[in-house]
Amino acid sequence: MDRQEEEALEQRIREKAHKLWQQEGCPPGQADRHWQAARQLLAIETEADTALIPVEESFREASEPISVVEAQGDVPGLTDQGEKQQYPSSPDRGDWPER
Repeated sequence: MDRQEEEALEQRIREKAHKLWQQEGCPPGQADRHWQAARQLLAIETEADTALIPVEESFREASEPISVVEAQGDVPGLTDQGEKQQYPSSPDRGDWPER
């Protein structure tokens, strides 16, 4: 950023901070807070265009092939092990296999 761009940015920050100060009723002693808020708001406004991806571009390439997405249900997990949890049985309940 050259000197001219820095001066233009500082002027935009100054104008935004002044507008914030006026919107809050011109409170005394809040210059630093308004300056920081103005810097943040201008950064958000400036970067908003570069941060957003047009919808057309977002569909060009999938992050994973469709075969991977479709196969996600094929991997067995704990829910595929049966509805009933199998616990060891005890001899006094009479459900041990006979020997």
